[in-house]
Amino acid sequence: MSGWTDALAVEVAGLTYGVRLTDEVAAARPTIVMLHGFSGSSQDWTDTAAVLQSEGFTCVGIDLPGHGLSGIPADPHRFTMPETSRDLATLVTTLGIARAHWMGYSMGGRVALYLGVTEPARVASLILESTSPGIAEESARKERRARDEALAAEIGSRGIPWFVSHWESLPIFASQRGLSEEARNAQHARRLRNSAAGLAGSLRGLGQGMQEFLGPRLGSIRCPTLLLAGALDPEYTALARRMAAAIDDAEAALIPDAGHNIHLEQPEAFRRVVLGRLRRIGAVPRPRASLPA
Repeated sequence: MSGWTDALAVEVAGLTYGVRLTDEVAAARPTIVMLHGFSGSSQDWTDTAAVLQSEGFTCVGIDLPGHGLSGIPADPHRFTMPETSRDLATLVTTLGIARAHWMGYSMGGRVALYLGVTEPARVASLILESTSPGIAEESARKERRARDEALAAEIGSRGIPWFVSHWESLPIFASQRGLSEEARNAQHARRLRNSAAGLAGSLRGLGQGMQEFLGPRLGSIRCPTLLLAGALDPEYTALARRMAAAIDDAEAALIPDAGHNIHLEQPEAFRRVVLGRLRRIGAVPRPRASLPA
């Protein structure tokens, strides 16, 4: 099984983004852009990217601002959803990608969803895992901003090891206690590579309390959309169903025995559902080995 090539550093408006590719971008192969969740990195998609590559896709993993190999913006405003989405649109154009399938998990799903609303010409389809359109009520958004600010301050004062232990103890990740020790340790190690300043800035700029609520704009999405949720994650199961009802050509898929992070907890089921949807919309090319040179 193949996987990522060496990481690239791509500068967009003065900010460096860490980027990983499975292949050189080429017109003969459709592209899937992969966006990770909070405290993750593009490396979270390594196994998924290898499988999709074997099906003939070029996969592009991008480290979001403050994560992985990407820089930490000096201006906190650069963490926000409009700025991040604008950067990503520029970045993929720089790579020679006019249109792609956008796959996002959690925070990365929110970014992909925002691009589906604001940059429809760049989005062939959306694959959204455990994704929210944001928080509808202003009072609830304000409360969430306050909680995120408090957590950001704690990350700054107590450091990344404290944060990772705290984050992994949250109820939303309880289903991951059944993972193998190897899988848990690998995820733990990836999270520890982040910086306190990067994660704190991301919480303050790209948290759900800061973003526009996209509920009223879901009906404007015209591309095929797959919404995945784990059956052990009732909040996001309900969100997936509501969002699917609001988007034309959308499908909600509930994955048994999975919580919030489906591609980690049930990777084979995740890939099967994703490839099934891509086949139904006519997006799966011939396997890479049979493509003309």
